[in-house]
Amino acid sequence: MSTRQIHVFISHAWAHSHHYNTLSDWIFKEPWSVGQASLDFRDYSVPRNDPIHNAPNVQALQSAIYERIARSHVIVIPSGMYATHSKWIQREITGAKYYGKPILAVTPWGQEKESGVVVDNADQGVGWNKQPLINAIWSLYYARNR
Repeated sequence: MSTRQIHVFISHAWAHSHHYNTLSDWIFKEPWSVGQASLDFRDYSVPRNDPIHNAPNVQALQSAIYERIARSHVIVIPSGMYATHSKWIQREITGAKYYGKPILAVTPWGQEKESGVVVDNADQGVGWNKQPLINAIWSLYYARNR
């Protein structure tokens, strides 16, 4: 059985970090495999407790975020309506597009409306379910890293 190391960046708004926490738990806290491949997911996100949050200015913070995006294989973005109004989520989408990284939109549980900004830029979308999320990350990764 081969092991595939997959770098995942989860975008989120600090006011909605519960979405990040759930997605992070699903992706990084369980062993996953697809067929004969063991999946080793690595977190390239910017969690609230990361020192990157203490960047001296907006440009330094954006550069640090873009560096993480550049080293990621898949960008996961919850498509809650708050994303439409988040300048940082828009910047992360811009960074993902610049570096040619696939974007996976995840519709939060019970969400009736989705952020057009996220959905319009996503390469794929899934609902708020663990297994479809993992399958979609693998699919986006595998399509670019065969």
